[in-house]
Amino acid sequence: MDLQIDEFYKDCAAGLLQLYLAFPRRTALYVEDLIGLEETDEFGLPSKRHQSCLGALLWLADEGYLRYDSTIRHEALDQAVLSEKGFVRLSRSVAHLLDTPADLPAAVLRVQATLAWQLRAALRSGHSERVVQLTRLVFESNLGGSEDTV
Repeated sequence: MDLQIDEFYKDCAAGLLQLYLAFPRRTALYVEDLIGLEETDEFGLPSKRHQSCLGALLWLADEGYLRYDSTIRHEALDQAVLSEKGFVRLSRSVAHLLDTPADLPAAVLRVQATLAWQLRAALRSGHSERVVQLTRLVFESNLGGSEDTV
């Protein structure tokens, strides 16, 4: 098992969701807010876990899921915001994955059917395999004919 890959998916999901909740505002995206406090090594350098999370956020920017103005040392991305690509992917409906009753009001179903809602629920529950599966959907350009909710 490649633990760093599971952590990569979790870090990507957490970072994208934090930006989704702030959208369309720009915000500082701190690694510590995503993974908790990690001790630095004896030379004051960030832990490998911290570096991996920052690397995941930078990868998301390189791949066009978010934009940012600069880094704040090794701690954060400053003035980060979802790109159109990131926003559309997270707000896309994945109703076929929904575990809630269909008799809910349409507005509630629309929100709960989004990939963002499903990812948030998976992160809250700590279900790592579900987080991986849903985050992989973010990276797919076609979600099997699903409609965008925006």
